[in-house]
Amino acid sequence: MYGDRRQPPPRRPHPAEAPTEIIRPVRPPDPPTEYIPIYRDDDYDDDDEYYDDYDDYDDEPPPRRRSSPGLTAVRTVGELLITAGLVVLLFVVYEVWITDLISAEKQAEVTTALDDEWKDPAAPDPERVEHFSFADGEGIAKLYVPALGSDYKFTIVEGTSEKNLEVGPGHYKTSAPPGGAGNFAVAGHRVGKGAPFNDLDLLESCDAIVVETRGNWYVYRLLPTTADAKNWAARAADPRCAGAEGSAKVEPLTGEYAAAVGRHIVTPRDSGVVAPVPGNPAAKTPPDQRRKLITLTTCHPKFSNRQRMILHGVLVRTQAKDPANPSAIPVELKETG
Repeated sequence: MYGDRRQPPPRRPHPAEAPTEIIRPVRPPDPPTEYIPIYRDDDYDDDDEYYDDYDDYDDEPPPRRRSSPGLTAVRTVGELLITAGLVVLLFVVYEVWITDLISAEKQAEVTTALDDEWKDPAAPDPERVEHFSFADGEGIAKLYVPALGSDYKFTIVEGTSEKNLEVGPGHYKTSAPPGGAGNFAVAGHRVGKGAPFNDLDLLESCDAIVVETRGNWYVYRLLPTTADAKNWAARAADPRCAGAEGSAKVEPLTGEYAAAVGRHIVTPRDSGVVAPVPGNPAAKTPPDQRRKLITLTTCHPKFSNRQRMILHGVLVRTQAKDPANPSAIPVELKETG
């Protein structure tokens, strides 16, 4: 009887007896967040909502807001001012730098031609050459101003036309020749085109101005300025003014030459500054008795031709060139400013 009894099923645990730790299946980790899946165009159908969203955007840009007349005028004026500024800047660059390069090349050519002429053994006697009538634009002499640097040297050409002054300082054709009785007058640009007379305002009373010709060195010195002339007794002790090295003494001029001072400013119409007796065209002094002077003229102020700066100097000595010793130069060329 007991052999037929079936075994009872295992007793189900009471909920209170269930394990407290629940074990859940492990989910694979998420892919890296930096990764962005790439989809091909064929992954989408024409009816996909992804493409249909673009239908909500308007292809036309929003209407542009119209500028007021005042704003348009201001913008136009601003653009014109910028354009004008660029034009002025380009003009200044051309006048100050480009023309300097062009003139330097022309100056080199005329200097070479003058050197070749002076070296020519078939040239006339130097004493006759000093009074030769030069052709327009031809080199006639060399100008040195030691106070402006040991490298200051320009070939003076015959004539004062704009074309001549693009080459270098130009000799007033009606004025005296270098070293001659009267007024040897020379013009030159102050800005651009080589600017040979750019720093003439730096010269002081008694500074040397040396002119070289084929046969001679002519040493001029700047006449006393108006300011220095008022107290010339104190300045006259300067060896350069007192006539050292066998030179003539420098002092303020009087009488018919009273208008000839070291430096002064005049209008472009005042042509009397280059007269045989500067500032006194009506002077009656006989030609052979005139003082031997040099006059340098240039524009004033810089970047303007409204006025003219005038410098007058007086010849203090002449040094003949020695063919046997061509390296012998005037001691004045070694002076510094």
